Amino acid sequence: MTEKGYRVLEGFYYSKEHEWAKVEQTGKVRIGITDYAQKTLHEIIFVEIVNVGTKLKQMEMIGTVESIKAVSDVFCPISGEVIETNEDLNMTPELINQDPYEKGWIVLLNPDNLENELSQLMRADEYKELLKDIGH
Repeated sequence: MTEKGYRVLEGFYYSKEHEWAKVEQTGKVRIGITDYAQKTLHEIIFVEIVNVGTKLKQMEMIGTVESIKAVSDVFCPISGEVIETNEDLNMTPELINQDPYEKGWIVLLNPDNLENELSQLMRADEYKELLKDIGH
């Protein structure tokens, strides 16, 4: 937890746009939005995600998350091909609110340029500093 009550997990990589990327043991990368992002959006009511097979470049849009407050774009922190989407979000989009780092993941990617792109993302400590700077 940060001092503001947002969960920031070690072992994840974070973007300035509040997405996370987690490298799995298989070398695939799971992606979602952070605890800060889901709390800022409030109650998530709909998620739209690109199709399996879509090839994305780093920071291209992977979909949108709609809440009772707003519709927000979700960006892909790592380039690659979408090999799986979280089908559970179709029926229960609130999983992102309940568990943004586990059950609320959005896509699984087969990465293209992993090492280079990970170096452009923040580690947990850097992301915590970003949240402090935001003033939330």
